[in-house]
Amino acid sequence: MTVPSANRARLRDLREIGDEDVDLALAALNIAGLHRAGTALAPYLRHLEALAQEVGAYAGKNPDIDRATEALIQVLARRYGYGGDDEAFDDFEAANLATVIDERRGLPVALGILYIHAARAQGWSAGGIDFPGRFLIRLEVKAERRILDPFDSGRVLEPRDMRDLLKIGAGLGAELSPEQYREIGNREILLRLENSLKVRHLRAERFDEALRVIETMLLFAPEASSLWREAGMIHARLDHVREAISALEEFLRLDTSTESRYSASILLQGLRSRLT
Repeated sequence: MTVPSANRARLRDLREIGDEDVDLALAALNIAGLHRAGTALAPYLRHLEALAQEVGAYAGKNPDIDRATEALIQVLARRYGYGGDDEAFDDFEAANLATVIDERRGLPVALGILYIHAARAQGWSAGGIDFPGRFLIRLEVKAERRILDPFDSGRVLEPRDMRDLLKIGAGLGAELSPEQYREIGNREILLRLENSLKVRHLRAERFDEALRVIETMLLFAPEASSLWREAGMIHARLDHVREAISALEEFLRLDTSTESRYSASILLQGLRSRLT
């Protein structure tokens, strides 16, 4: 089995396990291997192990929330230099976990995966927060919680900091609500990682590349109806008639409630008429 084929197989295997059993960092590296040909995962897996070991050594036995937070920041941000900058938002490689490990910079969600991996390796509860415009980390140790910003060197965020971030991303009238503290699952994190890349390809009108990203997402999230619709729309734009029909049919099979069904049905009728 070739390396890309092995990466695809591992991502497909995620369909068969519960979300809580998804190895987030390993899955992100398998995605990276699909997007960057010739990527050997072994060195990156060793690096992930080193991060986990060093965080554990710094935290010591039975740390409280402050010590655990300090360990993550000290190792990932200060020792290894992981962080973000404005240029990352325009870099197509900033969502590729292998490249992020190589360069020590990337998008918030890619950096967040490293923090989550290192924290979970200690048995700490950690996950991503569905915050508008910025991927944040929720860390919990001994029933105490902290919100960390992996893009800003792991800075601990207070409610006022989150309010400021929200207003930057959503407008001055935006206010914090409980749903903005909602933790998202492992598959959602992977989808958010890939969606950030897909959006950049679409903005650059790199439609073939955007399709490849969507196809990667569908390997581990085949029930995500919106992805099938988007694939169908892009295929139609590229005049891939049969592929567009197949994708839109799958969208209509999966989706039974959204307003998008009508426009998808009209497009599908037009595409079918071109084959007769």
